[in-house]
Amino acid sequence: MQTRLRAGVIGVGSMGRNHARVYASMDDFELVAVSDTNPATASKVGSMYRCQSYTDYRELLEREQLDLVSVVVPTREHYSVGMEVISHGVSLLIEKPIAATVAEGQALIDAANSAGVVLTVGHIERFNPAIITLKEQIADHELGSIFQVIARRVGPFPARILDVGVVIDLATHELDILNYLVGAPISRMHVELNRHLHEAHEDLLTALLRFESGVIGILDINWLTPTKIRELSVIGERGMYVANYLTQDLTFYENDHCQGKHWHELARMGVSEGRMIRQKVQRREPLVEELRSFGEAVQGSHAPVVRGEDGLYALAMANDLVRAGGLHDSLAPALSPMVRAVGEPSSS
Repeated sequence: MQTRLRAGVIGVGSMGRNHARVYASMDDFELVAVSDTNPATASKVGSMYRCQSYTDYRELLEREQLDLVSVVVPTREHYSVGMEVISHGVSLLIEKPIAATVAEGQALIDAANSAGVVLTVGHIERFNPAIITLKEQIADHELGSIFQVIARRVGPFPARILDVGVVIDLATHELDILNYLVGAPISRMHVELNRHLHEAHEDLLTALLRFESGVIGILDINWLTPTKIRELSVIGERGMYVANYLTQDLTFYENDHCQGKHWHELARMGVSEGRMIRQKVQRREPLVEELRSFGEAVQGSHAPVVRGEDGLYALAMANDLVRAGGLHDSLAPALSPMVRAVGEPSSS
């Protein structure tokens, strides 16, 4: 970026504080102001990074001249805060999910387009170096045809998350990554949800997805596991890739029978264990890469890596999972038009 961008953060709880930290640490940005409804939190973060602090984000937007803002508030507030930011002509990154409802998400996208500001959604795993390398390997056909993708995102119960369940909070990460890697519509799903600890929302999801390309997806997501696990496995004709989101390791387990052969030849031979190859991954903090990319998009260097439409698609799929999990026969629920037409959210 050629000039420093004036940045603000609305909501400096656990995640918003990281946004403030990264903006303050990068030469490309000047952290101008933060806002939080908790006066002590706003003052502490403002003092920590030597910037202005506010308890009312509207006052922040009125008083400060900003180029971009991170919106890191509870999901139910994404729409109202986002629309206010857009009305001031400021580009914005909204932490996932884009909004509480698909209608609100679409309204945000439409408003940003009308105002000519950049809107991106904080699907941070798109900037995880292990996932970027995995995408490159798939694009280069190093795995051959893909058969199955297994996503596991589990960990302890987060008492701070009250307004949404595990599907909206965690599964949206994996739904976005599945869309990013598979790039095909979901044709049917079987979903099981349960609630054990959360007072109002589901805290366990197990889902079986079938994509129109024939790929099978499995989601194992919960807030009930005493250790944090973030892992993605992609199985194909040439072997299996396993990506660890936390360590940013990417490992390839080779199908030893697949030496220059195609699957129709392998079908007669089976699959055998081959080499284990750790891929070279240049480790970087995903949030740093996400905010750097956001700044570049604001300056016109490229389009946002994660469009508003991508965030809307992940939210629509999450809503379908919740609906399917509430049905007696969820094997083939009616999928929303957005899920049937991948990457092309409807305007309704």
